[in-house]
Amino acid sequence: MSKVLIVAEHLNGQLNSATARCVTCARELQPEAIDVLVLAEAPDAIAAEAAKLAGVSRVLTVANAANTHPLAAVYAPQIVEVAARGYSHVLAPSTTFGKDVMPRVAALLGVAQVSDIMKVIDAHTFERPIYAGNAIVTVTAPADRTLVATVRTASYAAAPAGTAAAPIEVLTLGAALPTHTRFVALAQDQSDRPDLQSARRVVSGGRGVGSAENFAIVYRLADKLGAAVGASRAAVDAGYVPSDLQVGQTGKIIAPELYIAIGISGAIQHLTGIKDAGTIVAINKDAEAPIFEVADIGLVGDLFKIIPELEAALG
Repeated sequence: MSKVLIVAEHLNGQLNSATARCVTCARELQPEAIDVLVLAEAPDAIAAEAAKLAGVSRVLTVANAANTHPLAAVYAPQIVEVAARGYSHVLAPSTTFGKDVMPRVAALLGVAQVSDIMKVIDAHTFERPIYAGNAIVTVTAPADRTLVATVRTASYAAAPAGTAAAPIEVLTLGAALPTHTRFVALAQDQSDRPDLQSARRVVSGGRGVGSAENFAIVYRLADKLGAAVGASRAAVDAGYVPSDLQVGQTGKIIAPELYIAIGISGAIQHLTGIKDAGTIVAINKDAEAPIFEVADIGLVGDLFKIIPELEAALG
């Protein structure tokens, strides 16, 4: 039987929902146990959240000042030490965090990493997207080696909070931590809007919005809906919005219940990032725009007339 270790992603003392999505993926492996590893300076509150996730067997915590900030070079040797305690699979979300730390874990274990798991066939066989999501490939990893993988979180629902909490175990590790990497500062925008990768509703704007000033129309609609704000790469490259709002192959892969694309033509790189969305609404003046091929609802017309009408209808 397999035994899964999930590396928890967290920020500001709170568990990221991407971890709960990894738990859902891990349950498809039908393992003997699913343990969640929390590396932090003060892991107790994070561990308490993880312990409530349905399907989690144990939560393992490592309290260390070196873990105050999620540095891949510091996390990796600790993960490897814990993985050596009988785990067949080591998983993390395919987010910026997971893409940073898991290749190091794989290198230290001397194995190849499986990236972007979107479907489990069996304990060592998976489906993952390639060619910007235009094709799905089936990959098989060696059964006699530890499997290190990242999970395409947009393909999985978050594991719900269970009625009982899993036991929490405090670990003391002896792994030598590198000193050549240190935290300097974290620069990030502060926003009251929902997080783009975990939001249930997202309103995105593209080059058709026309300018950074015009992007205010996207923000206003998002605020009406209580939605996160996203953008196409064309809008980011044009300087309308910062790069952390980019949705698509080279941006964030998301799966909201509602995705509204305003002035976005629908390049394949963008569609890759929203393929798992529930309902897609497209607003574009070009009736031949590729976005309409995947949209559940399409509105052809001037976005500067349509959006105010939608706002008025929302009250």
